[in-house]
Amino acid sequence: MFSRSTPGQTRRWLAAAVICLALPAIAATALKTDAAKSSVTITFKQLNVPVDAKFRKFNAQINYDATKPETSKATVDIDIAGFDLGDPEYNKEVMKKEWFNAAQFPKASFVSSQIKAGAAGKLDVTGKLTIKGKTSDVSFPLTVKKEGANQIFEGALPIKRLSYNIGEGEWKDTSMVADEVTIKFRVVTAQ
Repeated sequence: MFSRSTPGQTRRWLAAAVICLALPAIAATALKTDAAKSSVTITFKQLNVPVDAKFRKFNAQINYDATKPETSKATVDIDIAGFDLGDPEYNKEVMKKEWFNAAQFPKASFVSSQIKAGAAGKLDVTGKLTIKGKTSDVSFPLTVKKEGANQIFEGALPIKRLSYNIGEGEWKDTSMVADEVTIKFRVVTAQ
């Protein structure tokens, strides 16, 4: 039935098994994010006037293989308390329950589920976006370019703020603050 292995055969079999288990982890390289050069911003309209704001603190973890993008993965965690509209009073207001409810939901996150080659040299990214305790499936095009030793990942993701309960009560009225919000990101990494 079973034949007895020699110690040499057992070592070779174990070495082969370890290599096979390690290959998926080796395929996509973990990149280090340069926080000073990276940004996550949003654009929305208030009274039909475009408003830009930024998140001052976020953490992006990207494992990327340019030759096999389907093995790549990305996770982004955003610190909601770092949201900056450019005015301390406005910043304090959007932390309240009606907007981000930062006390209960201190982080927003994106976790990729699929990254694949897309049109015009871009990548198509699909994943789960969670804001204020609400999770939804999202997809967006991603541009990757190389500048020296750095890789730059750029994209824009349009969302509807009311889908995430951002703007409750009287703030559900979209005549004051539009429902459409575009999340823009530029993540600069080095190997």
